[in-house]
Amino acid sequence: MRAVFLDLQTIRPTDLDLTALKSTCTELTSYDSTTPAQVIERIKNAECVISNKVYLGQAELSAAAQLKLICVAATGTNNVDLAAAHALGITVCNAQSYSTESVAQHTFSLLLMLATNMQHYVDDVQNGAWSQSTMFCLLNHPIVELSGKTLGIIGYGAIGQRVAHIAKAFGMRVLIAGLPGRESAGRLPLDAMLPECDVVSIHCPLTESTKNLFDHARIRKMKPNAWLINVGRGGIVNETDLLTALKEKTIAAAALDVLAQEPPAADHLLINAKRHNLLITPHNAWASSQARQNLVRQIAENINHYRTGATVRAIQYNCNDAT
Repeated sequence: MRAVFLDLQTIRPTDLDLTALKSTCTELTSYDSTTPAQVIERIKNAECVISNKVYLGQAELSAAAQLKLICVAATGTNNVDLAAAHALGITVCNAQSYSTESVAQHTFSLLLMLATNMQHYVDDVQNGAWSQSTMFCLLNHPIVELSGKTLGIIGYGAIGQRVAHIAKAFGMRVLIAGLPGRESAGRLPLDAMLPECDVVSIHCPLTESTKNLFDHARIRKMKPNAWLINVGRGGIVNETDLLTALKEKTIAAAALDVLAQEPPAADHLLINAKRHNLLITPHNAWASSQARQNLVRQIAENINHYRTGATVRAIQYNCNDAT
């Protein structure tokens, strides 16, 4: 199978073993990155296209007459026009649960930084405040324990479940949100859950129903001392409303690994705000070396299974099925 990887650099391949991926393709052409203007030329003869973030719309797919399979090098498939792929008989598959441990670990890295004010204490030491202290320690910033706090989880897939498991080990009470229109047994309606939570952690995908899920009105339903963590997708939280909430102390703090625009502009409102109660990491919660190797393995398995007629294990949409 002739395959093209349009944005190999997005998985930082320098520390990965790509043998399995290369061996399952009769020919693999890789590009570090691909601009929209380059897509059609690069995929026109491909039977398989691998893409992490490069958009594949109707025009691009229609120009690739031999294309049979798209492997999204991620879980989210919003970079593919799924309706166009279905109409053209192209199978689209994604990677699933490859980064569960990495994202759960990052979630608690952010949560613990908020709980301990770790970044501020590290900065204090670097800036000489400890050396100048009259006491043996610094207690300039509040430190709180997670034990006894209530964590609300939005999105209860593999990552959300792993976060819940770790939270319970810290002695936290865990609540699971039922998204609007998708309430079910064992889950609280989102708006009923928020006032009970000391921490809210977002792990759901970005869809039409979750876009701007956390706007001014919904953030106001949280406790004034609550923390909001988003390691899902940036568009789930309205960034303007979040900044207003942090300034007005509607909530105490937020920690984000995702923004609506990535990479963000140099003058992005949240980055430029430089607020003490806002932590931002560069969408790398998913990117442990183990998770990226898992991703390569899943892509290779999907290609091999499709090529040999086996079931594509990590299928998201199969265009031979009714949708």
